[in-house]
Amino acid sequence: MRYMRQFGIILGVTCVGEVLKYFLPLPVPGSIYGLILMLALLMSKVIKVEHVKEVGEFMIEIMPLMFIPAGVGLMTSWSQLKTFLLPLAVITVISTFVVMIVTGKVTDFLLDRKEKEKNHG
Repeated sequence: MRYMRQFGIILGVTCVGEVLKYFLPLPVPGSIYGLILMLALLMSKVIKVEHVKEVGEFMIEIMPLMFIPAGVGLMTSWSQLKTFLLPLAVITVISTFVVMIVTGKVTDFLLDRKEKEKNHG
């Protein structure tokens, strides 16, 4: 029953994000609104991490399965993709490295900040 409650919380926040997509005139997907809302609720302690932790970890573990439909979609669209495969590959490689570098820099910054707070506090 605990897992159902945790999944219900995540699903509810996701649904609110989808509803926000229709009321806010911004070109932002509902899933992003849901993620931002979940972050705000977690940071404000309205929802505690323990209320969604186990189901969140489970969903992260099965995330690779969620890419199967997208991969199949790419395979069925292969004839259309062939024409611009090289630019697509270059963009994919560059964006992957940019994401890795930015993630590493942000992590370094946060770890340094945490270390400074630990030493001064």
